[in-house]
Amino acid sequence: MPQPGARRLPSHLPTAPALLLAEADEAVAADVAAGLTAEGIKVTECRDGAEVLLRAGLDRPSMVLLGAPLPVVDAAAVTELLGRLCPLTVVVGAGPQVADEAVAALNAGAVAVVARPYRLAEILPLFRRAPASGGAPGERLTVGDIELDPAGMHVHVRGRLLHLPLREFQVLSYLMQHAHQVVGRQQILRELWGGELTDTNTLTVHIKRLREKIGSVPGSRCTIDTIRGLGYRLECPGRGPAP
Repeated sequence: MPQPGARRLPSHLPTAPALLLAEADEAVAADVAAGLTAEGIKVTECRDGAEVLLRAGLDRPSMVLLGAPLPVVDAAAVTELLGRLCPLTVVVGAGPQVADEAVAALNAGAVAVVARPYRLAEILPLFRRAPASGGAPGERLTVGDIELDPAGMHVHVRGRLLHLPLREFQVLSYLMQHAHQVVGRQQILRELWGGELTDTNTLTVHIKRLREKIGSVPGSRCTIDTIRGLGYRLECPGRGPAP
């Protein structure tokens, strides 16, 4: 049950039909764009990472699909920059020969890696779970020192803005909805990844980064505790005086 006083975000958000495709190979891009368009999805194509950063800020699509290797600015750097500038759902398309770039993009905040050349059966479920274009609508959450604005994708701790990639934003939002309660690892994976993620180390990395960012704010009294064998618990005592 959500913590009293913390207003709950909607679990299932509407999907807007807009995808930004970054693919250097025109033939591969044309093939996947045709399939997505047939599904009623508007596809905007880019050829390199620099163009992605420009178009993403202008269009605010529901999802960004980065074909690796990505020219000019690689997939990991694009993912990290998007997380800072305009958090969006990022998926990486990669083959075995670029596994390192794909792993780096996951560590930077990408939500998934799919096979390239692409298969619609892998892309469509990810797209349909992505937040609607322009951000994730919903009411603000305030728990202790933390304030989360889903519409603007902003998180403030004691008034200081934190720059969170989309997946870290989603994890924190979920923990705030269940503040002061133990939330199981599998519960988080099921709700945010749809049960498709089997490498729970990915969640561990996101939790570690959230702890570091929240803990970096002077005076913050919120912590994400690990409950051994069970999961995690967000603890936020009453807001203390400003330092």
